[in-house]
Amino acid sequence: MAGNNSTPTEYIQHHLQNLTYGYHPENGWSLAHSAAEAQEMGFWAIHLDSMGWSLAMGALFIWLFRMVGKAATTGVPGKLQCAIEMVFEFVEGTVRGAFLHGRNSLIAPLALTLFVWIFLMNLLKLVPVDLAPQLFAKFGVEYMKLVPTTDPNVTLGMALGVFCLIIYYSIKVKGAGGFVKELSFTPFNHWSLIPFNLVMELIGLLVKPLSLGLRLFGNMFAGEVIFLLIALLPFWVSWTLNVPWAIFHILVITLQAFIFTVLTVVYLSAAHEHH
Repeated sequence: MAGNNSTPTEYIQHHLQNLTYGYHPENGWSLAHSAAEAQEMGFWAIHLDSMGWSLAMGALFIWLFRMVGKAATTGVPGKLQCAIEMVFEFVEGTVRGAFLHGRNSLIAPLALTLFVWIFLMNLLKLVPVDLAPQLFAKFGVEYMKLVPTTDPNVTLGMALGVFCLIIYYSIKVKGAGGFVKELSFTPFNHWSLIPFNLVMELIGLLVKPLSLGLRLFGNMFAGEVIFLLIALLPFWVSWTLNVPWAIFHILVITLQAFIFTVLTVVYLSAAHEHH
């Protein structure tokens, strides 16, 4: 439930606004008190909520897996150890099936980190939409957007990291000349079509991080908006719709983490491929 006297539009805009810190032309370094102020802070403003919750989920991932790893036993494992082992086996099978070219000890740990980290960030979506804003409002915090993956800065930031790895391994495995040659003579192996090949391949290369980041952001953001729309309905209707949508969204949460991870592995596999 909305729980305030704002209009539906104001309610949705408030819940979708990040807690932004940056340099304002009039107020100097400060927290933004409105969407307009956040926009005026420009590109270098920081979304403190997205940054904080993403780091918190990363710390939770490290702590949880370290704790289970130290307590692991060869005997009958506990439920948590079984769950962690299932995640390990799932990621290992995914990497074996998708990483077809070359060998790289970084890929499996990277895939595990991406899958679990994105899953934990997505999982915050199941927290009631009014809980965090109302709780932090008691401490004078005007905005609190809980799910980092509903912020394009987070999803595109991760995608940019993957893109840098694609470029790095493409050059490392094939050499700078080999990488340029691949771009120049794919898909048509003829010198006269080099300009056409370069345009097509460079576009395809740049689309990879964009598609990774925007796909994750789009699905999570759309789900967040639907949760907010449900929260605006009368109490009995809200709970009737919220529970099945939350159950369905568990599948979406897992699927989006899986898709991001698999595509990352596939792109890095292609970077290790020799033509």
